[in-house]
Amino acid sequence: MITLRRAHESDIETIRKIAQITWQPTYVPIIGQPQVDYMLEKMYNPGELQRQFMAGHTFLLAEKPEQVCGFAGFSVSNAKEHLFKLHKLYVLPEANGLGIGKLLISEVTDQVRKLGGKRLELNVNRLNKAYDFYLRAGFVVRETVDLDIGEGYFMNDYIMEKPL
Repeated sequence: MITLRRAHESDIETIRKIAQITWQPTYVPIIGQPQVDYMLEKMYNPGELQRQFMAGHTFLLAEKPEQVCGFAGFSVSNAKEHLFKLHKLYVLPEANGLGIGKLLISEVTDQVRKLGGKRLELNVNRLNKAYDFYLRAGFVVRETVDLDIGEGYFMNDYIMEKPL
């Protein structure tokens, strides 16, 4: 049975570990190991995750008995427009196919609605297989972007959005 719970700052190392495990098969074939290493350090270092918690990001953990197997993170993006952003959604490779991603996206959507959200947006690499998952979850491409993240690296993403 899969259960969801809200993460706490004490879960930062668990979040980092899942990111490190999931990013290897997901992103190395798309952007290469050097950019993966750079982005993991930039986006998942303990200080950055701590900053996200302090800035009001909500992290949800998906757990099987005795194992956290995935997480999602979201926050308000534009309060005036009731826009929220799904920043992160990752499931361990061995837990793929168990419906954990669907469970997480459903829970994020429910929580965002309860918080008054009217739209949920996300960025996804244009070559990421998760693109199809997000389409099936009701997201549509709003725009295509190339974001300079420093050190000569870019995120070549779709910005997708789902009305709630």
